[in-house]
Amino acid sequence: MGMEKLDMFAIGDVVVDCFIRLSDAEVKYDVNHEHSKLCVRFGDKVPYESFEDVFAVGNSANAAVAGARLGLKTALSAVVGNDERGTGCINNLKKENVVTEFITTDPILPTNYHFVLCYGPERTILVKHALYERKFVFPESVKWIYLSSIGKGTGALYPELVNYLNTHPDTKLAFQPGTYQMELGTEKLAEIYKRSELFICNREEAQRILKNEAEDIQTLLAGIHALGPKHTVITDGPKGLYYFDGTDSWFIPAFPDIAPPMQRTGAGDATASTIASMLAQGSTMEDAIRYALVNAMNVVQHVGAQKGLLSINDIEAHLSHAPENYTLTKI
Repeated sequence: MGMEKLDMFAIGDVVVDCFIRLSDAEVKYDVNHEHSKLCVRFGDKVPYESFEDVFAVGNSANAAVAGARLGLKTALSAVVGNDERGTGCINNLKKENVVTEFITTDPILPTNYHFVLCYGPERTILVKHALYERKFVFPESVKWIYLSSIGKGTGALYPELVNYLNTHPDTKLAFQPGTYQMELGTEKLAEIYKRSELFICNREEAQRILKNEAEDIQTLLAGIHALGPKHTVITDGPKGLYYFDGTDSWFIPAFPDIAPPMQRTGAGDATASTIASMLAQGSTMEDAIRYALVNAMNVVQHVGAQKGLLSINDIEAHLSHAPENYTLTKI
């Protein structure tokens, strides 16, 4: 990368999402709505309304794009296949001004391709991550590293990342764990949690990480914070966001929707990456959170996790009309 310093270096999987909108389906809820099921008729032909391929998505790819739109110089470390989908991912990232020189091409395995079944504002995703062989290369210098969802067979990354952080003490880490990282458990990723300047997940993920079904949000905030992160954020869907600064717990409601959400894919990514991006630009934590929830609001107005990502000026235009209660309040 030469001597040019990156603002954000995102590490994770990149995928192509095929969004399939369903109307001939139903949701079967359990008692607590925790394990509800999307149901279609078995052994029948089920019509769908539309489908759309969205290239170069995934938690970390979304973060790289979000950062670029907010004015940061960002790069993505990922693997694609030697196919049209892989080429499409790289081209889309270049259009978004994301540095792609840390993306490698696997000569055999295909680019990750997921099916996103959309019903109402929610979605169910059918996923499959290729087991790529990876060699991790880090930039000479970067303000923030953004670590998120990455598949199996990547255990070598974590000690390498910790070593990089130890030798680059000015670099800060944002950690938004993916499914496999949560499955690894907190002991195997203990150093990652300890080195995280910013940690963010949703309420259900916090329960899974802590193996604690507690509904009390302050119990979850304190539990995550005890693992080591400096700033702990737990989102709670359309209800809002909770933040623990190490001493006090705070809450802010979601920014009001400008229209009924089209789908909720990418809201968490927009929140996490906007907070990290604003902090990288010297923002306070309170302002970073206020900007983040505006970005999340706009993302759910569109198909996919990137189309609705905003610039700083666009976010500030929305903030000029924010309700009086749109502020962090101590709980």
